Amino acid sequence: MKLIEVHARSVLALVAGLACASLGHAAAFKLKEQSAAGQGRAFAGSISEGGDASVIANNPAAMTLLDGRLIQADAAVVNYSAKFDGSGRDALGRPLSGGNGGDAGQTAVVPSLYFHAPVTDRIHLGFSVTAPFGFKTEYDDGWVGRYQGVKTSLKVIDAGVSGAYKVNDVLSLGVSVFAERLDVKLRNAVDFGAQLAAARVPGFLPTSADGFLDVEGDNTEVGYTLGALLRPADGTTVGLAYRSEVKHKAKGVDARFTIPAAANAVLSVAAPNTFVNTTVDTELTMPASWTLSISQRLSPQWTVMADYSRTSWSKFDKVVLDFASNLPNQTLDFGYRNASFYSVGTEYQMNDAWTLRGGFAYDQTPVTDAVRDVRVPDVSRRWLSLGATWRASKQLAYSVGYTHLFIKDTSVNLRSPSASTLQGTYNVGSDILAVSAQYSF
Repeated sequence: MKLIEVHARSVLALVAGLACASLGHAAAFKLKEQSAAGQGRAFAGSISEGGDASVIANNPAAMTLLDGRLIQADAAVVNYSAKFDGSGRDALGRPLSGGNGGDAGQTAVVPSLYFHAPVTDRIHLGFSVTAPFGFKTEYDDGWVGRYQGVKTSLKVIDAGVSGAYKVNDVLSLGVSVFAERLDVKLRNAVDFGAQLAAARVPGFLPTSADGFLDVEGDNTEVGYTLGALLRPADGTTVGLAYRSEVKHKAKGVDARFTIPAAANAVLSVAAPNTFVNTTVDTELTMPASWTLSISQRLSPQWTVMADYSRTSWSKFDKVVLDFASNLPNQTLDFGYRNASFYSVGTEYQMNDAWTLRGGFAYDQTPVTDAVRDVRVPDVSRRWLSLGATWRASKQLAYSVGYTHLFIKDTSVNLRSPSASTLQGTYNVGSDILAVSAQYSF
C-alpha cells in the first residue's frame, strides 16, 4: 500500500500539469492578439475605438461604431523564447543528467476572423472566431528538468455571435455568446526508479527507470460577453465589457503511461490497475475578465486612448482529478493571483490613406515566485508597440502592428514529487507581428 501511495503522489502531482497547462502573450496564457490595429497601440482603446472589427468579440456594444457590412481577418505571429540555465539533483543528491532543454518557446500564428452587418440604424449583428487563450512550451525529452515538465500545449478557440442595440446617441448595449473549444496536451518524465527505491524495491535507484506520462484532452463549453458603449461628449468614447468565466468539465481525458519493463513488472503486481492507460475527469476554468477603455479625440488628426483590464486568475484555485483507474482522486491547490493590464496609446491620421499609431502597456503576471514552474515560467512584462493602417480604397484597408516585450530574467527553485530538485534562471523574450485586412461592402 505504501508503494501505491508514494507513486500516486508523484503521478498525481505530475498530472497537475493538466491544470498548469491552462496557464501567451498577455500574462500567463491569455492572448490579446486579436487585432493588428489594436496591437499597434498596445491595445489601448481596445473596446472604445471605432473602425476595428475586433470589438465584435470583445465589446459587442461597440459594433455601433462600425460602418456598414464588413469582413476582417487578422493574424498575429508570436515569437516566444524561453531558455533555461541551471542544474538539478536527484533524490540522493547526485547531479541530474541532461541539458538545459533547448529553447522551450515557440513561434505560432494566432488567427482571428470577424463579420459585421447592421440590421437597422440601431441594431447590429456580428460573428467572430478568435483565440483568447493559448500557450506552448516544449523541452528535449531528456533535459535536466524533465520531471517538472517536458511539453505543455493549450489551444482555445471561440466562435461567437454578437448583437448590439443603440439605445440613443449616448448609450449602446451589446451581448455576445460564444462556444469555446479547449485542447490540452502534456508530457512529463516520471522517475519510477526513485519511487521504487523509496519503497525499498531492490535493483532500483533514482533516474534508473524513467518513464513518461502523456495527457491529452478536449472539451467544448459556452460563455458570454456583455458590453456597453458611452459617448458622453463629442470626441469622447468609453467602453466597458465583461467576459464570463468558462468552466470546462473535461471528461474522459486520456492519460497514457510509458513504463520501463523492469519497473512495470513490479508495479503491475504491487499496484495493479494503477499505473495503466486510463482516463481522467476534471474541471478547468478559463478566468473571467472585465475591461474599461477610453478614447479621446484631441483634433481631427490626433486621438489618445487608454485601457485597463482585470482578469480573475484567483478562480484558478483548486482542481480535482478523478481517475478511472485505481489511482486515488486528488485535489490540487494553486496560488495564482488576480492580475491587471494597463495601456496608453495614440493614433495620428496623417491623411485619408494613412493612420499611424503607438502604445505602451504594463502586463502583470498572475504567477508569483512561489508557484512559477517550468511549464509557464511567466513574469510581468512591458510592451512597446507601433503600427499603421493603409486605406487602399474606400472598401479595403490593411493594418500592421508590432510589439516588443521587455521581460526580466526570472528564476525557479523546484522540488519534484520524486524528491529531485531543479534550480536555475530563465531568459524569456517575445516579439509579435500582426497583420489584418478589412473589406467593406
